[in-house]
Amino acid sequence: MLMAHPTILRNLVEQYETLKALHAQQGSSGTRRRLEDITYTLCVSTGTRTPAEALAAAEQRLNSSLPSLTEAVAPLAPATAPGI
Repeated sequence: MLMAHPTILRNLVEQYETLKALHAQQGSSGTRRRLEDITYTLCVSTGTRTPAEALAAAEQRLNSSLPSLTEAVAPLAPATAPGI
């Protein structure tokens, strides 16, 4: 199965959460349609069928994609000047 890049996945989750809140406030057909579209995309991107499953899968994927502290901070090679 293809896996969405963590940046894209994070963006999809943020869009889903924003649209869900917006739909709860406005309840318009436009926000409902956009929420349905982003929910579908999130589900396809995570290989799931429901928003709850998609959010859980996204959270797991995003947590596993975080580099460990030792990977995030690579030691620098000592600088050497030519001829020294």
